[in-house]
Order: sequence, then C-alpha cells, then structure tokens
Amino acid sequence: MGVTGLVLAAGGSLRLGEAKQLLPFRGRTLLDATLDVARACGFDQLLVTLGGSAARVRERVDLTGCTVIENPAYSSGCGSSISTAVAAVNQSALVLLLGDQPGVDASSVRKLLSAETPLAVCRYDDGLGHPFLFRSSAFNDLSELHGDKAVWKLLHSGTYAVTEVPVAGPVPIDVDTRDDYERLLSEAR
Repeated sequence: MGVTGLVLAAGGSLRLGEAKQLLPFRGRTLLDATLDVARACGFDQLLVTLGGSAARVRERVDLTGCTVIENPAYSSGCGSSISTAVAAVNQSALVLLLGDQPGVDASSVRKLLSAETPLAVCRYDDGLGHPFLFRSSAFNDLSELHGDKAVWKLLHSGTYAVTEVPVAGPVPIDVDTRDDYERLLSEAR
C-alpha cells in the first residue's frame, strides 16, 4: 500500500496576523519543522498546499521532495486545500498533516497506518487530533470538501468506519494564535 502525505499550509493566518508558516521555530520556520516530520514518515508521495503567502513560503521554506499544490481558494477554509490536493494523490492512502503542528511524531503516523478502516484518527490523552488517515475509498468525498472543519464533519458523519488510534500525550499544539505560538515555543525549550 502506497501512502501520500498531505501537509496543509495554505492558510492566510488571519487569527495570527502574519504568515504562521514562516514563524521562527528551532532555527528555521514552523513549516520547515512540520515538513521535517513529514519527510521522516517516509511517504511514497509528499504534497504540500500553499495559498496565503505562497511566494514568500517558496522563497524561505525548504520544499525539497514536495509537490506543491497551489490553492487559490485558500481563504474559504482547509476543505478547499484538501479537495484541491486529492486530485494529485497517486497512492492508495492519504495522511493529512497540519503545516502549523510540528509536534506530531512520525511514530503516530506509523500507528495510523496499521488501521484497516477507511478513516483513522489519533486519540491523544486529551482528545482526538491530527494526523488523520484516509483510504482511497474516501477520496471521492475528500474531493468534495469545502469550508473549515470539513474533514472533522466527514470523520463524524458515520459514512465510514473510523479507527481511533491511541497516542500517548496531549494533542500537539496547532498554531492559530499568538498564544498558541508562545505555548509551542515554551514547550520546545
């Protein structure tokens, strides 16, 4: 079974007020850190969606080994990035990662891949969180997503069997606000 990793990094960072993909993190950028995690997963194909600040991201982020998918509708929510990118998937499974969540561990992705259901999600100590796994039977529905939280709606729709894969620890920080970023920096120290 081949696996595509999809890193969602197209957002306009409206709540933060600046391009979160380019925030400094561990001597590089936040998106660089997330792409390092994605590369460590050994995906057969690695896609990254860009939209807001795409030109600056291309200049400053190491996109080696990634196929960049530009999402002109990025401001309508992450559903548009997923629906845009799924057409480029050439493997039988898709792992969805957030470009602003560098605390995900490659071992969590490996655990997800052991799930046999069409969808799988990480069950952390404090709740459900990314990354998600989608098998090819769900790709058609992924291609029709729109809006924010669309992938969560699909996960909870009852359309597909879902495996909750246990992962120790809290849900990794997803940087949406300045407070999230400060918390991430604090935990990284």
